[in-house]
Amino acid sequence: MPPPSQLSIATGAVVRLVKEEASYHRELASQKNRVARLERSAEDEYEIKQEKQAIEETYKIFPTLHDKIKGAVYKLEQQLENDKTLPDTPPDEIQKANAAITSGWETIRRTG
Repeated sequence: MPPPSQLSIATGAVVRLVKEEASYHRELASQKNRVARLERSAEDEYEIKQEKQAIEETYKIFPTLHDKIKGAVYKLEQQLENDKTLPDTPPDEIQKANAAITSGWETIRRTG
């Protein structure tokens, strides 16, 4: 089995970062639900404060993560331009790369 091409590596990087971003959004929603539940039940103020701090820290991750996604998408676009002209680039790799580029930009537009 041949090693993965630079195009598939760049595609995988974008896909991984988009999944990571979605994971942080799920974590954020879960944290907000925990805080709301704790506030409704009048739980320990210290615990509520800790959960709110965790939410703030999660929010701080997004700008850096969005920069990483942008960088990975730009790199993938460049790699795709280089590989499109090569005769041995499989069409399915090109299709996956285009889908990853679209997904990356949609993620940035939606949440950035």
